[in-house]
Amino acid sequence: MKEHSSATVLERPAIPLGMSAGVWWGLLGVAAFSFTVPFTRVAVAGIPPLFIGSGRAVVAALLAAAALAVTRQRLPRRGTWLRLALVAGGVVAGFPLLTSYALTAVPAGHGAVVIALLPAATATAAVLRTGERPAAAFWVVMALGSLAAIAFAFLQSGGAGHLQWADLLLLGAVACAAVGYAEGGLLARELGSWQTIAWALVLAAPAMLVLAVASVLSQPPSATPVQWAAFGYLAVVSMFLGFVAWYRGLAIGPMAQVSQIQLLQPVLSIGWAALLLGEALTWTTLLGALAVILCAAAAVRVRLNRPAR
Repeated sequence: MKEHSSATVLERPAIPLGMSAGVWWGLLGVAAFSFTVPFTRVAVAGIPPLFIGSGRAVVAALLAAAALAVTRQRLPRRGTWLRLALVAGGVVAGFPLLTSYALTAVPAGHGAVVIALLPAATATAAVLRTGERPAAAFWVVMALGSLAAIAFAFLQSGGAGHLQWADLLLLGAVACAAVGYAEGGLLARELGSWQTIAWALVLAAPAMLVLAVASVLSQPPSATPVQWAAFGYLAVVSMFLGFVAWYRGLAIGPMAQVSQIQLLQPVLSIGWAALLLGEALTWTTLLGALAVILCAAAAVRVRLNRPAR
């Protein structure tokens, strides 16, 4: 087994650097995540949100533990566990639980409106955590892209409406995911992409199992096969496989730029919601989607300055 020392990381990173590859891996991860909001909306119709948020993490943790055991991965160093706990709190517990509860009260399109803020939040977390220094043009394009994504989602969901408790949950979910993405992207450079999310899932498994059991005892799930299938996707893809691609893209980086691929997520999510949930698409929203795609393409092409030391 290889010791993941700091010297080893500098000489032979677990993932080779190269922006183009990072963009493609990030795009694959976003494509996987784009089904999360509509499938969560499907699942909460028959499964309690607490069970969705915790149960999907338990299922994913079983897959992760099996993968770690089969490949005989060495335990991370002691100092790494605290960073893994940050990842687990953000993307294994925080984002799934908060979005599951929020989507019991708001439609998928409304959820996409708030989650459209995630690229900007992730880029900010990445800059604060990694020392990357995007040029001023990057921040301009990011702001334009975020506004375009939010406007697109507003148009599709029928307007903003008033702020409600579900919006606060969604904003909390965005903050959790941004921190978990930035820290997970850094850890993926040391541990590897799938190893990072796998160890985070295993670390969070005991707490998630307690919550899942408590949910079953208080309110047993009563779902249709379609709702269970949606839950299965959330557990296997949204909670595990999607992160393998996403963390690999962030690790290859530059992290701030790769994070802007998330601008495409509300576009894809609302498209899937239209196909799966019957929401209508208009020419206005199609033009908005094109604007979001162009902003995302511009953001990932802006050059970064050297990281601050």
